[in-house]
Amino acid sequence: MDGPGPLGDFLQARRAQLRPEDVGLPAFGPRRVAGLRREELAQLAGVSSSYYTRLEQGLSRGASAEVLDAIGRALRLGDHERDHLARLADASRRTTPVRRPRPEKVADETWDLMRALDGVPALVLGRRTDVLAWNSLGHGLLAGHLDPLAPQSSGRRPNMSRMLFLDPHCRELYRDWNRKARAVVGNLRTAVGRHPEDPLLAELIGELTMKSPEFVALWRDHRVSACDAASYDLHHPAMGPLTITQQTLALVRSPEQVLVVCTTPAGSSSEAALALLRQTGETRPSEAKSARALTTRP
Repeated sequence: MDGPGPLGDFLQARRAQLRPEDVGLPAFGPRRVAGLRREELAQLAGVSSSYYTRLEQGLSRGASAEVLDAIGRALRLGDHERDHLARLADASRRTTPVRRPRPEKVADETWDLMRALDGVPALVLGRRTDVLAWNSLGHGLLAGHLDPLAPQSSGRRPNMSRMLFLDPHCRELYRDWNRKARAVVGNLRTAVGRHPEDPLLAELIGELTMKSPEFVALWRDHRVSACDAASYDLHHPAMGPLTITQQTLALVRSPEQVLVVCTTPAGSSSEAALALLRQTGETRPSEAKSARALTTRP
């Protein structure tokens, strides 16, 4: 194994974020490294310093659930972060051959659901945040400058993470871009924990690392977060300011895909802006034709 691996990287990063006073330990003298020392973390977790060191260096792969739970408590991890730790530990035990994954497809039931959601912006994201499908409002709200038919070709699919960091239109869309970026990076961390051997996911992380200093800074933080529901203030190039709630829903028939829907408070100016956006698309014949194709199975 080259280097500590994802599990060791995660443990190192989270240990560096804790100070002795955060966990009730005395801080004597200057420290050469940020955060807790390995022996301090091992003491808090109730394991030997040598064992924890081997685990963090990637030299030990057999940590039990009880040990991982103790380390999670010592690191002050939340429930979602503890799940991530367990997935990393499980992945470190497996030695599966790397295979290039098959192109992701949208199930017929999901296409039916997308057509039913004609009145709200909606899109389907794959395991690497590729846009597998979107309806006309989802396209118009989040990426109206892109080809509406792009998701229908696996080689041309937009990627929401890439767009957020590298597409100026998407950077300007979110008024609090930093908060959205932290959420996206936290979600990517979760994806890497679930699919550590996915070469296409690794390529995406590598591209963002090379091209975006902001991504590098957030990625080093090793924080993970669940993307379930969050409200964002947008500045749409055509509709102006509006506030939406992005809700991420699991698709039972396609467990590696999620449905993202964007809602607004009833009777709000944001709801009126979305209604206007829909009317604008319907009054342009060329766009209306493309919009109908968005929810037609390719």
